[in-house]
Amino acid sequence: MTNMGNHSIEFFDSQFAKQVAQGDFALNPFEQAVLPLLYGDVLDLGCGLGNLAVEAARKGCRVTALDASPTAVAHLTRRAAAEKLPIAVSEADLRQMDVRGQFDCVVAIGLLMFFPEPSARTALTRIQQLVKPGGLAVVNVLIEGTTFMEMFDPSGYYLFRENELPEAFLGWTTEYLKFGSFPAPKKTLKRFCTLVARRPTT
Repeated sequence: MTNMGNHSIEFFDSQFAKQVAQGDFALNPFEQAVLPLLYGDVLDLGCGLGNLAVEAARKGCRVTALDASPTAVAHLTRRAAAEKLPIAVSEADLRQMDVRGQFDCVVAIGLLMFFPEPSARTALTRIQQLVKPGGLAVVNVLIEGTTFMEMFDPSGYYLFRENELPEAFLGWTTEYLKFGSFPAPKKTLKRFCTLVARRPTT
């Protein structure tokens, strides 16, 4: 998550507080799918409570984790310190993507759809730039057909076209691609695309 409108920040900050209180730190299905592929220096954009960052660090990755939720950042900072994990945690406005250097893996799970369309596409390009040659981009977004809207700020969000992610990574090697639909409250639906693509080495 990032600074993507006050409503969205409040929605997730409240959700994270409940998860912390309940001790609910299980990986979601997208995180479970991509964890085995992560290695080396990992940038986790919109890290949330850091469940994926923690598991990646436990298996030897060095993680830079960024999010806009104060609750999430404070929790992950405490958790990383308690386990002495190699995780650098910061609160950040990811609409700016003010990140230096390149990484073996750049992860953006459940993030880009909270930006207005131009910002979402700019951020996707920036993610590609942050991946080292031969490294991995791990991107998960909500796509058209999604009808659950409670977490979105009306001032700006973007449901990606169904094949927009694969088309954006033409020339990269697709390591994982999955489309999925999940039931949501009040008989609504969430539709996702998850892509892991490897940047060419030349």
